[in-house]
Amino acid sequence: MNLQELRTLVDYHYWARDRLLDAVDRLSPEQLNKDLGNSFPSIRDTLVHLYGADRIWCDRWEGESPRSMPNPVEYRDLAGIRSAWTEQERKVRAVLERLGEQGVGQPIEYRTTGGQPQAQPFWQMLQHVVNHGSYHRGQVTTMMRQLGQSPPKSMDLITFYRERATAAI
Repeated sequence: MNLQELRTLVDYHYWARDRLLDAVDRLSPEQLNKDLGNSFPSIRDTLVHLYGADRIWCDRWEGESPRSMPNPVEYRDLAGIRSAWTEQERKVRAVLERLGEQGVGQPIEYRTTGGQPQAQPFWQMLQHVVNHGSYHRGQVTTMMRQLGQSPPKSMDLITFYRERATAAI
């Protein structure tokens, strides 16, 4: 993948995040924190996991190898998650621009949270982050339905492309 394609994926990733957070913003604190028996117990925990994945991968791209994800207990409300994640977005975008066209194909070495050494080209890791986000955004959508709430607006990639094309006109 080239730099422009990766920029577009990052734009999509955060566009979808914002749609999700806007929908979750309608929930009460009780609904946000209710254990719904999913991969992560609550919507809050799932959102913190999503934010944490962005953070942990970005740390790896910057030469660090974190050993754990953020603790959901540290994020009591949606505003705290949104604030941390918005700041993390700036860091992700800065890494992408720093790497540039030549750097996105270079492998980055890191250690997993379990301490195992790994190395992949940056573009593969960034694609993983976006794909991982799609998976868990779908879980949050299901959890909202379990709560009897309306799901977010479509977060499909094709919807993103269509909206972007319409805005360009």
